[in-house]
Amino acid sequence: MFRTRAAALASFAAVGILLLSACRGNDGGNDAGAAAAAPASSASGVSDLSIKNGTAEQNKAPAKTGDWAPGAAPAVAAKKPVVRKWVQLSAGRAGVLDPVVVNGAGFTLYRFDKDTTDPSKSNCSGACATTWPPYLVARGGRVFLDGIDKSAIGFIERDGAFQVTIGGWPVYLFGKDTQAGDTNGQGVGGTWFGVKPSGEKSGGGESGNGADPTSSPASSATFFEGPNFADASQGVAGPGCKNVRFSGSLQAAGAVKIWDGADCSGKSKVVDGNVQDISAIGFGRVRSVRFLD
Repeated sequence: MFRTRAAALASFAAVGILLLSACRGNDGGNDAGAAAAAPASSASGVSDLSIKNGTAEQNKAPAKTGDWAPGAAPAVAAKKPVVRKWVQLSAGRAGVLDPVVVNGAGFTLYRFDKDTTDPSKSNCSGACATTWPPYLVARGGRVFLDGIDKSAIGFIERDGAFQVTIGGWPVYLFGKDTQAGDTNGQGVGGTWFGVKPSGEKSGGGESGNGADPTSSPASSATFFEGPNFADASQGVAGPGCKNVRFSGSLQAAGAVKIWDGADCSGKSKVVDGNVQDISAIGFGRVRSVRFLD
């Protein structure tokens, strides 16, 4: 009986050694995998995301999925949260914003001055998140980086998925951007700006006259045909897009957005207060204007 018990104890010890060795091997493998795949984020479960260099096309993403899905466009996403199977972050150009981050479908991504980066936190919810849909990727989804450093990318948990952050800033689409390359959200309310690959404000967070848009949104403006507020003038006020025709200067008690095309189309800029010479900010003629929300 003694021999039987001793043999049993020896077998048990051998099994224990094997199990301990196996556990140590798994820990080492898991640690190495996590270190290679974990993005700059503390959100639980984020290590399930696959982060790859290159575009969605280069990584053979299926058609009509992720950023390419019809329901992923900003105007559609504004109706309900859209969680994408994959997202693409590209260092690109949109309108006068260069560089600015665009998604796989070419839509501009924005940051919100009222959010925080340490820790990363979104302060846009409810009606705000309807106008500015958070840019979400599904758990277990894929993230394609096109010209963007992986160290700038992070995630926060939201709506059962992850909202992408760039330089710590949560990023969003704008529900009024209807075509790839639109920048209709630039400067809105003096708090929304396209985001650079580093997380900084695209365009330096500047309004059209080169100053930070710290003023409240204007509700009216006067336009002059000549520089330095000379020659014939036209005054406009009220909500919505207003068509105008001027090439000289403007006066406004706050921030306003101007376009070089009718019906708020074409190239646009946010100007903050008076502009003595519109040509000095890259506009030949202004054809429409919208007072910011």
